[in-house]
Amino acid sequence: MVVWKIAQELVFNFLLQFVYIFCIYNFVFLYTFYIKIMKFNNSIYENEELTYQDVFLFQNYFEWRSRFEIDVKPTNSFWTEIPIVVANMNAIAGKRMAETIARYGGLAVLPQDMSIETLESVIKHVKNANSKYDTPITVKSDNTIRDAMWIIHKRDHNCVVMVDDNFKAIWIFTPKDFEDLDQFSLLWNIKKGQLVTWEVWISNEDAFNIMDKKNISSLPIVDKNWILKGILTKKNTIRNSIYRPSLDKSGKLNVAVAIWINSFEEKIHKLFELWINVFVLDTAHGYQKSMIENIKKFRKLFGNWPILIAGNVITEEATRELIQAGANGVKVGIWPGAMCTTRMKTWVWRPQFTAVYKCAKEAKKHGGFVWADGWIKSPRDMNLALAAWANHVMLGSLFAGTLESVWDIKYDNDGNMYKDNYGMASKKAVNLRNQNSSKFELLKKEMFREGISNSKIYIKKWRESAWDIVDDFMAGLRSAMTYVWANNLKEFNKKAIIWVQTNAGFSEWEPVAKMR
Repeated sequence: MVVWKIAQELVFNFLLQFVYIFCIYNFVFLYTFYIKIMKFNNSIYENEELTYQDVFLFQNYFEWRSRFEIDVKPTNSFWTEIPIVVANMNAIAGKRMAETIARYGGLAVLPQDMSIETLESVIKHVKNANSKYDTPITVKSDNTIRDAMWIIHKRDHNCVVMVDDNFKAIWIFTPKDFEDLDQFSLLWNIKKGQLVTWEVWISNEDAFNIMDKKNISSLPIVDKNWILKGILTKKNTIRNSIYRPSLDKSGKLNVAVAIWINSFEEKIHKLFELWINVFVLDTAHGYQKSMIENIKKFRKLFGNWPILIAGNVITEEATRELIQAGANGVKVGIWPGAMCTTRMKTWVWRPQFTAVYKCAKEAKKHGGFVWADGWIKSPRDMNLALAAWANHVMLGSLFAGTLESVWDIKYDNDGNMYKDNYGMASKKAVNLRNQNSSKFELLKKEMFREGISNSKIYIKKWRESAWDIVDDFMAGLRSAMTYVWANNLKEFNKKAIIWVQTNAGFSEWEPVAKMR
């Protein structure tokens, strides 16, 4: 009898301790999850459906001296150093864009429409690119000014380097060197003086000082045998001192690839050989049976080590289902983009700030994350998305009007530079994607187009390069983090206080004298 009572008492004490520990654990969890996160100044707005224009961040106390002390590395970074991803759009994400964004810490997603042959070519180029120096544009001595001007705007450094057959640097040209000269003049005939170069070990500050002293805008980088290895500009020496590259496990520039939900096995085996470890399983309506089944299939075939992002979704339920199926993260947004008409045609959507906030909260419960995909037009939109727990933001059309996007430059009647852009669900994209289909099948598929096929995106002053956009967005983020007083993005999530504003309040923020 005594033994029985002792046993009962032990069991009771054990259960009491279990309940006590369980309650404490849940209190800590709830406190951490619901108190120490981004919050609304008024809880009645917690369940409102809000756009980026409806909300703003509030000021906190700050005590640091430099914005460069702030860490903008995403918490679930998969080797990225800044929270910017370039959207997998055919007109935007190619080799130049992928290389440039990775060099400054971001990630480009190559489109699912690329053939495996094209992917292999693009990925090999990116992986072989230097993580510090920009890739030079080269010409030979028998090329003409016309040849040089045709390619000089493919990159922001705005120069071409003349090389010999062994790729040794001979001379460098900028557009100013061609003024008032016949376009068919041979480049060799206008070479003059002695070329200023430096070897690969040069520091950023020393390179800047050399260019400043010599009054030159670009510095060819060579090895000890004068073989051209890269190009540096003054701006890039500054950027190299601020940004860190996004590198894969082998130390090469990182890039991701989008894949179709119903046909990816053969492509992925080849992509593994090319050191691709981040994949985007992409379709407009991500909350469907086929998506869930193929996430599970992906994990069964390839294991848990590749990073897999799936989308697009806008609800907590959809987020939960995709992450539980095996996705590391989800893309959030139905379609508030510049080139997509899905929202207007279907009226299936959700205000993007709320969609990101609700989906991100749900994702974190299950160990996942979200990318905010769409309607990021300025640094303020990105800051709000990150405050709402987005892990990265996905930018598309903003990068279309840069020198690094896929298409060649065109000129309008006034001589202004622009590039073409089109949506991934547009008639043009449908036609390109289904070139091998019969005319009858193609016309059927065209009935479901939901995007703009032709749009001129002008190359604007101070935003000519993807670098310029990254600079603008990262400067805005660092500044916002000082106002919130967050040392890193995790603190930014916790300390951000969201306020709701009127339409008049949103209009008030615009400067009276806008930049032209």
